Amino acid sequence: MHLRIGGVPYGVGAPLLAGLDREPGVVFGAAPPTELIDRLRAGELDAALVSSVEAVRAPGYAIAPGLGIACKREIRSVRAFRRRGAPIRSVGLDRSSATSVALLQLLLARVHHAEVAPGLEFTAIAPTRQPADLPHDLVLLIGDHGLTADPGGREVWDLGTEWHRWTGLPFVFAVWLLRPGADLARLLPVLQRARAAGRRLGAIDGTHGAAHYDLDADDLRGLERFWAECRELGLATAAAPRLPQPGR
Repeated sequence: MHLRIGGVPYGVGAPLLAGLDREPGVVFGAAPPTELIDRLRAGELDAALVSSVEAVRAPGYAIAPGLGIACKREIRSVRAFRRRGAPIRSVGLDRSSATSVALLQLLLARVHHAEVAPGLEFTAIAPTRQPADLPHDLVLLIGDHGLTADPGGREVWDLGTEWHRWTGLPFVFAVWLLRPGADLARLLPVLQRARAAGRRLGAIDGTHGAAHYDLDADDLRGLERFWAECRELGLATAAAPRLPQPGR
């Protein structure tokens, strides 16, 4: 049977997806992370490069070891644009990435709570490169739109930088999740070949080295902290899957 694999349609995912559309025995499709999550939960995909928060929102997943989209400090492709000089009463969310939305919610609750007005409202928005044209006090954009958006005079929060200032840890935005029962022994070599092909292509993600794709022990500590914070704030309820350590 063919392996069914899903990946993100953004440049930041390219170093993990190289050649998957030409891999023998693989049916590959690209979609925003939230769409991939729906397909993974429905059993329509064997593996998908999706938001890391999904690992603690539904039970039974396995994680492909050593691979993901992460940053040590800034990420550049996940940014929030804040209207200056006013409390944050409304937030416009590009909901394509569940992890980015959860991270922003954590930052607003734990770090920027003094700047948030009572009755904070969250609204879904269409991706844009002109966040200053929107009426919201804070606008979250991800992927290529987050990378290239014009702040238009707004204050810019790089969510990777914000997380590191708070915790001192790297942040893992996406991981390879395998549906319950998927064959890791078949899938992992395919995913590792795609990563090797991505390395040969060089710097193609647009982040100028901000993002990295080979997860180390510090990255996993950051991921565990993120999962714990999400559960504490009620943003996730499932038990965390086992995290294979680098090199094992």
